[in-house]
Amino acid sequence: MGTSGHQDDYHALVARHEAMRLRNRLLSPAGGTRATTPGSAPGPGAVPGAYDDDAGAADQALILRHLAAVTPFGELIDRLYESMFGRHPYLRRLFPDSMEFQRSHLERAFWHMIDHLDRPAELAADFARLGREHRRLGVLPVHYEVFESSLVEGLRLCAGGAWSGAAEAAWVRMHRHVSAAMVAGANEALGEPVAWNATVTAHERVDPDLALLRVRPAEPYPYRAGQHARVETPLLPHTWRPYTPAGVPGDELEFHVRRTAPGGVSDALVEHTGVGDVLRLGPPQGTATLDEELTDDVLIVAGGTGWAHAKALLDELSRRRPAGLTARLFLGARNAGAFYDEAALERLEARCPWLGVTRVVDGGPSGPDGRGALLDAVLGSRTSPTDWSRSRQLVYVSGPTGLVAATAWHLTEAGLPPERLRHDPMPVSSPAVPALQS
Repeated sequence: MGTSGHQDDYHALVARHEAMRLRNRLLSPAGGTRATTPGSAPGPGAVPGAYDDDAGAADQALILRHLAAVTPFGELIDRLYESMFGRHPYLRRLFPDSMEFQRSHLERAFWHMIDHLDRPAELAADFARLGREHRRLGVLPVHYEVFESSLVEGLRLCAGGAWSGAAEAAWVRMHRHVSAAMVAGANEALGEPVAWNATVTAHERVDPDLALLRVRPAEPYPYRAGQHARVETPLLPHTWRPYTPAGVPGDELEFHVRRTAPGGVSDALVEHTGVGDVLRLGPPQGTATLDEELTDDVLIVAGGTGWAHAKALLDELSRRRPAGLTARLFLGARNAGAFYDEAALERLEARCPWLGVTRVVDGGPSGPDGRGALLDAVLGSRTSPTDWSRSRQLVYVSGPTGLVAATAWHLTEAGLPPERLRHDPMPVSSPAVPALQS
């Protein structure tokens, strides 16, 4: 990201921070909790829960004020890993051979931390889930301490004489908040397996870049329809990517995998995986699932292989839908030939008269606001938009990250209450700021 791009991100984040603070003050009850005084980093045994909204907002402001000294984050991340692997070479084996994705992931994680620091409880919940997943990588509590010392060294080397001790202390407090949440998340999952072995039982190439895989776990895999699993192939050890099983729990799971780049997990699964191969599945994750009690109509927006998530929800809905409840699916594809798994969708349409399906050919966003044909179909006419503030339906969004982020952004801007919107992975609230994806 160049200087101009960084400045755009910085100003967008500052503007969003001020808007969120104003919104929180308007919506929160009078009084509130006592702020933790910002200053030095918390000592051993500090309780993460003491990091309340005001303390988080104060640290967020400190970090933002000195952000230019350590962004773009590429140099900081390079120096951080140089320090960590230089002092502790054994840690290198916990990471994939190629660090490109890891660096990108960490950059998005930094933005996510900063963007959500004024909501520390929400931030802790996000990173508790991440900590639960990191068990499969062999990450231990001591590794977070090593990461912290490497982060501090990286910050100092990257910023040089422009660095501030107060900003450094804010970074340390932020890291300790999220690392404590990750350790807590891992501890809560100690009773479950770290990973499940799953044998490939079917591999269908839908087109040169898309495959449908069926796998049979060696032990029951305890997921809910709509959750995703991180998948590792033996061709790329320590490299995991999320895929959503396209159906309700059963003896086998179906994954829809589109190859996104050569040499990655998607390439290995589409091009170099066959029947009989054994994959590993991480613990199920995600909250974009149907409620235990179904009381509201459902709207699903899915693009590309986001159909797998939509298919899982509709499959479950068809089994336990109460009388009178309806569902609407907006399904997007790059071109008319890119719709796939049509037989399954047609079967759903035939046996579910309560389901309305709209297929939309969408070649991509039509303008800088991220709206394309699919979003236009969902949102309605720009001149006569739907009054989303009165919507009584639950809205689920799945597909490419850009589609999920743009759809979530525009729906909430149109008035849809945030609590009625479900999507995984969770993008940040503004399209101007990178999202946490892994």
